[in-house]
Amino acid sequence: MNPLRTLATAVVGASLLALAACGGSSDPTSTGTSAGAGAGSAAPTDTIVVGSANFQENVVLADIYAEALKAKGVKVTTKLNIGSRETYIPALKDGSIDLIPEYSGVLLQYFDKKATAVSSDEVYSALQKATTAPLTVLTQSPAEDKDAIVVTKDTAGKYNLKSIADLAAVANKLTLGAPPEFQTRADGIPGLQKTYGVTFKSFKKLDAGGPLTQNALKNGQIDAGDVFTTDPLIAKNQWVALADPKNLYTAQNVVPLINSKKASDTVKSALDAVSAKLTTDDLVQLNEKVALNKQNPVTVAKAWLSTAGLS
Repeated sequence: MNPLRTLATAVVGASLLALAACGGSSDPTSTGTSAGAGAGSAAPTDTIVVGSANFQENVVLADIYAEALKAKGVKVTTKLNIGSRETYIPALKDGSIDLIPEYSGVLLQYFDKKATAVSSDEVYSALQKATTAPLTVLTQSPAEDKDAIVVTKDTAGKYNLKSIADLAAVANKLTLGAPPEFQTRADGIPGLQKTYGVTFKSFKKLDAGGPLTQNALKNGQIDAGDVFTTDPLIAKNQWVALADPKNLYTAQNVVPLINSKKASDTVKSALDAVSAKLTTDDLVQLNEKVALNKQNPVTVAKAWLSTAGLS
């Protein structure tokens, strides 16, 4: 995913938890906005249902996609905070949602667990081949957000940690915090063990780089956490994102993943225009506005589109 993000941690946590409540329904794929697509059912053929994963940045990106499509006259509904890839990919395939912002490297690993591509162009080329009907990826953006193994400044100093490789000698003393799926994903615990020989003493199930992980790292409940590289709290708290010299975390460019039945020329043109403008710096600023300044994600999305000349 990156590349997965400054007020006090409690405020950030409250902001993100409020954001996570946007979906509301007990069914994560039920319609989040206007009527037209019931829970678990396909939307009308003239409507695009935009979904998101259950973390802040992906919600904002979904709102950007939705507002960009609306600006071109496309009918749009949203289903936000669906959950992990293991939940929303099936929803894309069965038509419960039509479109979601994705990250090239982790999406490639989802479709092809033996993938070896590392660079942005290589990953995108491999992803286009690995993505099978009824799904397709559109043009990727320069914007990148990777996962990172992050430790506090004190922990980095105590164990002389600069890269993930440095963890091999001390991880048996440390607790790692990450979302539950990190236990089985190729770039999660299996990848840490295979690529770096890193085995942590214990694992704590938290969230995808969100307030649970952030608070646990700050309060010493975990020693290392899976945090997104565009998280503004890394700089705010002087945390250390450990270097990844063996490229466990490959290129992670933001890319639209869509059910090809809904990929009309108008839809593709609108989303390609977003991808052409979106940068990594934009991701950091979008995260700051929502998480730290507590701005509404839709308002932030509209402001970005206006600045980019896409509204």
